[in-house]
Amino acid sequence: MSSDYKIDEMDRKILSFLVKDARMPFLEIARECGVSGAAIHQRVKKLEDAGIITGFSARVKPAALGSPVCAFIMMNISEANKFNDVVIALKKIPEVVECHFITGHSSMLIKLYCSDFDHLMKVVLNAIQKIPAVESTETMISLSEPFQRQVWVEKSK
Repeated sequence: MSSDYKIDEMDRKILSFLVKDARMPFLEIARECGVSGAAIHQRVKKLEDAGIITGFSARVKPAALGSPVCAFIMMNISEANKFNDVVIALKKIPEVVECHFITGHSSMLIKLYCSDFDHLMKVVLNAIQKIPAVESTETMISLSEPFQRQVWVEKSK
């Protein structure tokens, strides 16, 4: 499938159901959309092949796994061409769950979960700041996460 796949109204409807509940049966989506289950299956496969649907997963509360401390770290890297090296190093740190190349005063923003503040300090000092191209970091601790959601799928007009 080419990367220039155009999402139509049916695709948007399917995506809106899957974003709300990724476990919603295709037959139920088909009933809601007024088409066959096979048609939904084919559409979802095309959306996956086009890279629009990147996967299906369960959301697990980090605190339930012993990692209640959520932090965001803004990082400056020495050279823009070192970005991929930093990303490779960050992927090896299991506490890091998100990584963004950003604009503004910092080069990168990462999100991580740790078991406590000592654990967070060890990860920052012994892992993140040891990455050769990382010049500086600024850590922000999340006090609360009132909500989290998947991208909103707006139905076209």
